[in-house]
Amino acid sequence: MFVPVTHAQCIDEAIRSELNARRKYRGVQKRLFQKAGRHELSVMGGLYSADLLSSSYMVQGAYTFHFVEELGLEASFAYTRAQSDLVKIVEQDTSFTALRLDTPVYIYQGHLLWSLAYGKVRWFSGAVSRFDVHLALGGGVTDNQTAQGLTLSGGLGFKFLFTQWFALRFDVRDQILSQELLGVSEVVHNLAATMGFSVFIPFES
Repeated sequence: MFVPVTHAQCIDEAIRSELNARRKYRGVQKRLFQKAGRHELSVMGGLYSADLLSSSYMVQGAYTFHFVEELGLEASFAYTRAQSDLVKIVEQDTSFTALRLDTPVYIYQGHLLWSLAYGKVRWFSGAVSRFDVHLALGGGVTDNQTAQGLTLSGGLGFKFLFTQWFALRFDVRDQILSQELLGVSEVVHNLAATMGFSVFIPFES
């Protein structure tokens, strides 16, 4: 059957338009959750595991300003306790009580947050939420009777973004510092693992 040339050209143009539309759909899409220019307030709690000390709880608060979509500056304060089963054993065996190691620990830090990935996840109920993966690099001061000098810190974090202003947050940070216990000074890697929630201001991105 003979098909007019003009009709065939119309069919070809329609196919091209459909293919172009599909390519655009598969391309990079605009983020539905925008962080640039917004303030983030976080409240977290978790576990503080130290090389020379016993593990203890940690509570933490943080403020982050996201000056671009991929980068943010974070200032944080954390509280935990310094305890050691080794010190207790030495005290029991030798009556050495010069160091009573059950004291508060205050951690002041600043980090640069770099968002590596952004995507979405579907939960069991069928609801869809977005997530953000970031690297943290920075440092600060660990204030207690066993710490000496500055603390370097780095780690990985996840945020599950449920609304335009609310997110669940999970962070793991490796804190490198010099600590002294029973007259011995060592460079240690203390691990802080926390989870909590974040509120973004303004509430609409």
